[in-house]
Amino acid sequence: MTSRSVSRIIPAQATSDGAGVKLKRSLGQSNGARHDPFLMLDEFFSDEPADYLAGFPSHPHRGFETVTYMLDGHMLHEDHLGNKGHLKDGGVQWMTAGRGVIHSEMPQQEAGRMRGFQLWINLPSAEKMRPAHYEDIPADKIPRLSLNNGGEAVLIAGQCQIDDQLVQGYINGLDGQHLSTDPIYIDLRLKAGQTSKIALSAAHNAFVYVYEGEAIIGEQVIASTTSALLSQGDELLITASGDTRLLLLAASPIGETVVQYGPFVMNSSDEIEQAMRDYRDGVLTSG
Repeated sequence: MTSRSVSRIIPAQATSDGAGVKLKRSLGQSNGARHDPFLMLDEFFSDEPADYLAGFPSHPHRGFETVTYMLDGHMLHEDHLGNKGHLKDGGVQWMTAGRGVIHSEMPQQEAGRMRGFQLWINLPSAEKMRPAHYEDIPADKIPRLSLNNGGEAVLIAGQCQIDDQLVQGYINGLDGQHLSTDPIYIDLRLKAGQTSKIALSAAHNAFVYVYEGEAIIGEQVIASTTSALLSQGDELLITASGDTRLLLLAASPIGETVVQYGPFVMNSSDEIEQAMRDYRDGVLTSG
């Protein structure tokens, strides 16, 4: 087995998006801060309503997938076709924007904690113009695995071995929905001093995002609100220096040119210009 090590550290930067929602962005803070096929990772976390109440009013997407994982709070997703999805504590929405979606993501609370993540995953060129698809997954449908020494893994997507236990998440696993990038998405919660061994496909790119505590990979300490891109290998050994919570993300790289303009992610400038024309002309989402 070849253990993965840390190849790059990307501390999250404070920013805002939507109508002024405060968040921290690690992947996606610049064009060079990506890890194919992962484009962006945002963490939103506040007990102050002023930081999130304005939400994310109606906006378009084309050419990639968004994965919203809510730890605490209540958001309503609505789109141009009338689809609605309530995202609550522990729930996930996996949205394949494909050729086009115009949607909003608005808080359904006036006080209390709003905490979660949004991940952007690229689509290969052959799939960028596919019809939009949604998977709304309530918390009670997401598998959870008890680990040695009291830790826990929340298995959102993919299949791998954790501490020699074969586990599979909801997407690309229990529901049978196949995604060509074969993603793995795990919320890993480790107790102080606990080491977890995770088998990963050597063909996958992978990174971790620590959102509470500190994690150690090799000799590298990864602080809270930091992404660590990983070298290639088929095994990850990760140790919690204190009680630690982190996201582990891995997927097959696409290996294609990425051209992004805001909410559009395509393979060429011409395709971006076409997306902008389609949005302007009201045909972004047409068949």
